[in-house]
Amino acid sequence: ELIALSLRLLRIYSTPTVVMSRSEEDLTRIHPTVPPQVAATVSRFPAFSLLSLDGYQSAYSSMRGGAPRPLPTIRVSEDSRDVTPSEDDDTVSIALSSMDNHSKSRRFSTITQLNTTNEKSNHCDRRVSIEDGALSRKMTGTFGNLALFKDDDDTSMPNQSASIFSAYTTPGPKERATSEHGKKANLGIMLGVYLPTIQHILGVTMFIRLFWIVGIAGLGYTTLILLLCSLCTFLTSISLSAVATNGVVESGGAYFMISRNLGAEFGSAVGILFYLANTVATSMYLVGGVEVMLMYLAPGMTLSLGMTGSEEHDEGHTFFGSQLNNFRFYGTLFLLLEVLIVAMGVKFVQLMAPVSLMCVIMAVLAVFAGGIANKVTDSGQRVCELNDSLIMTYPMKLVARDQSIDAGNISDNYCVLCDKSIITDLYCDKQHSDDASCTQMLAHEVECINGFPGFNVATLMANLQPSFLNEGESKPQTQAVKRAEVRQDHDSSFFLLLAIWFPAVTGILTGTNMSGDLADPQKSIPGGTIAATSTTSLIYFGLALIFGSCIDRRVLRDKFGKSLDQTMVVASLAWPSPWIVTIGSFLSTFGAALQCLCSAPRLLQSIAKDDVIPALSPFARVTKSNEPFLGLLFTAVIAEAAILLGEVDAIAEVLDFFFLMCYASVNMICFLHSILKAPNWRPRFKYYHWSLSLIGAFLCFFIMFASDWKKALIACVLTFSIYKYVEWKGAKREWGDGIRGLALTTAQYSLLKVEDKDPHPKNWRPQLMLMLTSDWKDKEVTDNRIVSLINLAAQLKAGQGLAIAVGLVAYDKNEITRKELDEIKSDITRRMSKSRLRGFGKTLVYRQNQAHGTISSLFQSIGIGGLRPNTILLNWPNFDDYEHLVVFAEQIILGVQMENCMMLTKGITAFPEGTDRLCGTIDVWWIVQDGGILMLIAYLLKQHKVWRGCRLRVFVVSESSDSSSLLMVQKNLQKHIYQLRIDAELFVVNMNTDDELTREVQEKTAEMELKRLPKLEEMRARSVTGSYLNDSYSNDETLPRSETTRAFARSVSTMIKIGEQGETSFTEGRYADLFADDQSRDFSSEAASTANGNGTAKLNVQKMNTAVKLNKVIMENSPDSQLVILTMPIIPKKIDAFINQYMTYLDVASEGLKRVIFVHGSGKEVITTQS
Repeated sequence: ELIALSLRLLRIYSTPTVVMSRSEEDLTRIHPTVPPQVAATVSRFPAFSLLSLDGYQSAYSSMRGGAPRPLPTIRVSEDSRDVTPSEDDDTVSIALSSMDNHSKSRRFSTITQLNTTNEKSNHCDRRVSIEDGALSRKMTGTFGNLALFKDDDDTSMPNQSASIFSAYTTPGPKERATSEHGKKANLGIMLGVYLPTIQHILGVTMFIRLFWIVGIAGLGYTTLILLLCSLCTFLTSISLSAVATNGVVESGGAYFMISRNLGAEFGSAVGILFYLANTVATSMYLVGGVEVMLMYLAPGMTLSLGMTGSEEHDEGHTFFGSQLNNFRFYGTLFLLLEVLIVAMGVKFVQLMAPVSLMCVIMAVLAVFAGGIANKVTDSGQRVCELNDSLIMTYPMKLVARDQSIDAGNISDNYCVLCDKSIITDLYCDKQHSDDASCTQMLAHEVECINGFPGFNVATLMANLQPSFLNEGESKPQTQAVKRAEVRQDHDSSFFLLLAIWFPAVTGILTGTNMSGDLADPQKSIPGGTIAATSTTSLIYFGLALIFGSCIDRRVLRDKFGKSLDQTMVVASLAWPSPWIVTIGSFLSTFGAALQCLCSAPRLLQSIAKDDVIPALSPFARVTKSNEPFLGLLFTAVIAEAAILLGEVDAIAEVLDFFFLMCYASVNMICFLHSILKAPNWRPRFKYYHWSLSLIGAFLCFFIMFASDWKKALIACVLTFSIYKYVEWKGAKREWGDGIRGLALTTAQYSLLKVEDKDPHPKNWRPQLMLMLTSDWKDKEVTDNRIVSLINLAAQLKAGQGLAIAVGLVAYDKNEITRKELDEIKSDITRRMSKSRLRGFGKTLVYRQNQAHGTISSLFQSIGIGGLRPNTILLNWPNFDDYEHLVVFAEQIILGVQMENCMMLTKGITAFPEGTDRLCGTIDVWWIVQDGGILMLIAYLLKQHKVWRGCRLRVFVVSESSDSSSLLMVQKNLQKHIYQLRIDAELFVVNMNTDDELTREVQEKTAEMELKRLPKLEEMRARSVTGSYLNDSYSNDETLPRSETTRAFARSVSTMIKIGEQGETSFTEGRYADLFADDQSRDFSSEAASTANGNGTAKLNVQKMNTAVKLNKVIMENSPDSQLVILTMPIIPKKIDAFINQYMTYLDVASEGLKRVIFVHGSGKEVITTQS
């Protein structure tokens, strides 16, 4: 039996043809390698299914990698203890235990522990686990994948080549980052992350600006600058390690990581900044390379009118006007050359990577060696100094040539130029020999000093203190002689130097961008990034120490090596030759620029492929060779714009803010996930803390605003603008990001802080719930009633309250599918978004005979905590649909019972859209004391631009004819409205009550009811079937349900008989209690009595009289009003009284009005006059 079960497990490999075997010969013919004892055992089970030869062969070949291989041999052992894992891949071992009657109680299992920390696990594990020997229909196996709980008749088996974790997919671009040679990703920490990151971080700024920063800021402040920048990137590296190991990083690298954790809006904004950072970095590297070429490698290439070298840089007498234009010209040429190289493919770009890295490493080693060599051999380069100011070599050479002085080989010793006659001609104009510069020269002796003394304590102490210089100064507070002395090209400060240096520490995201080529990204990225950041920081601190202890302070301030005959200061320190640093720095800039220019278009393509910024969609296209050529051209245009800045320092100041925003985002991602403790936050890198991420983010923003707060604001505004653009266009991506998690946690915290009880009157605001009814099945028709109601709710959004739109969906026999409900909900949400009504859409399904319970449950359960709707907004019902009338009545009655404020609109299709602008009046007919809810609704509407041009008028109805009483009422109301701080015009209306009007009302009432009789009879015949009313509609439990329903329906047509007449005088109390007697009347019993012929229902003429007279008064005072807001009287509890009397009254009272809102307050919404 155990053998049969083991063989049966072979079915999980594929979907083969199944045969039924009864004999040993058949089994042996199908599988020749089956031993006789196994065939004999299997043949005992006539219903046992075995794989066919073809199916088993196919499954086995697929399991072994797809190559055709011979079938495995089945080895049988008498004892299970003899079964051991075979090293032979073509052997399956099966234990044959004794076949006794107790075999079913015996446990036979083989357990294999998988190494979850190493994804290189064996994908062909044949061991199975069967408990208790039971022949179960659902089995578990681990044959290359987990076929969990597969039924015997299930023929859909997973693909053998898939991973057991293939069900997990990370959202994002479909393409994974793969190696360019098509090989399996197998790079480790050293080659995959550490060395590429070092290559990206160590750049030209280290060679052409670090020594100058030491000379200006002193070794103390330089150490602080290096510490701030290195600490910023080190903390960011820690945050990056945590984020990068919390899941798979797809193509797009750092952008993918940031966007999937910060959301589509912030992710796109930061992604654009990261793209701009790589693009502008290309410009900085190119301009830096041009500076090295024109200043140190080939000064003769400067396009000028006979001048070369530093003279053009100082005087500006070049063919283009200044040396900066030479930087722009050659930078543009280099950019075009690099665009051509990148266009040929990424393979050509990768050829420069090892060359660039080797040049940087050799240059750094040469500088360290030079510090030692100069100390041992005392072979440091000499320079000419006068009164603590260095003299430029190039002007001295010109004077020596004019005086026919043989200076010899000045490249070895500049002291030969420190001649008195040369200096005199250089400082003293022959025509004005008594000028200040000449007098100063004659007062001091020219000295030839050792500018590179090697490691020296005295030099170190002299370079500790800062000496910030302004533009044109040769030393603090001393203007330089332009034609002779070395001077500063612009003002300097601590934060300016901080901004110039920060780009030298960027590049820590390189390892993340290479995640597709890494064998184990979750191990390589943290170790490689942190190690590279630490290594480069140590190199920078070491170089700063060497510069501060081996080079004279005055030479350190020589930014362009003018006192060294246009030789780079760092190159002059290098050993054995200065050309190692000069050529190495130039080649490193060229390689780094290629890397940035290659990665920037691909980053732009990743952003475009996410389709969150429609304007970037053209850049998602690639060529046949998978090169984003259009993105390359766009990147070149932006890089050219940055090149036009002309200076490395100016470009570096702009570049800072792009990188800092990216690094701040990485730190904020780690901080948010750590502090929110989201369930999906499980990074493999454990050495992080939310406080470190917060400090890192703070450092990023501090460096930004301390360097240049104006540019920092521009970067923030640019980020916010992209965020709002993506939000406005509608980001359809849901990536489970941290911003959503933050919003969820904040919402939860806020809800817990809001107590689940009635708010203070000062905090009351309308929390709207829109009850939407429509023919949802007809998708081709737009229900303007729903659209207008949503527009009205949007115009009330000044209340800053909750908005929930509920679509009521009725069904009887035909079931409503989830897909249909989702489509209805999406349609409601889309209309809310179009009307700019921020809230939630939902659907509610109910049966006609369950309307009461369904709506009651909705009103009781909607909302959470203290955030629940308190105002129900409904449309005027359709009197032609009696079922709709029943549901509408349920909403009103149950809403009042739940102590909600009710708002009923009439003429909703005439209400304005969001683009309309109305002028006129909003008239509030304040008849019943309601706590001021009518005034609040009118005030909120006036805050919207649609109603802002309307004047607010308040009409108060009174029956008193005494003028003194009217004046007193008007005075009190004016004071009350003033205290409410609402601008409104107040009117007191006296309603007359004469008999002539009463008789006219009776005639009009009878005529109106006679016109409605045919429609009511039609509705009764079509709608009354006994299926749409709840048992709660009737209090007469002695009658059968169907009889009670029929009696209620008949009462609709018998209520037209008018008997009693009564004169009424309108008062506030009588208006409020207009239907108070209906609260206790049993209309169902009355209806049943009517059905049995025991009496007829009589219409209350007094109520209709009041309604008609109120309508007359309103039409006299508000015939052209843009909106009339009316108070609703007390709502009856019985549904028949509501439909047959109450709605008739409201219809008559509002007859002839264009737009009406009926409001029924709950008594809780009180507008307070207090602050």
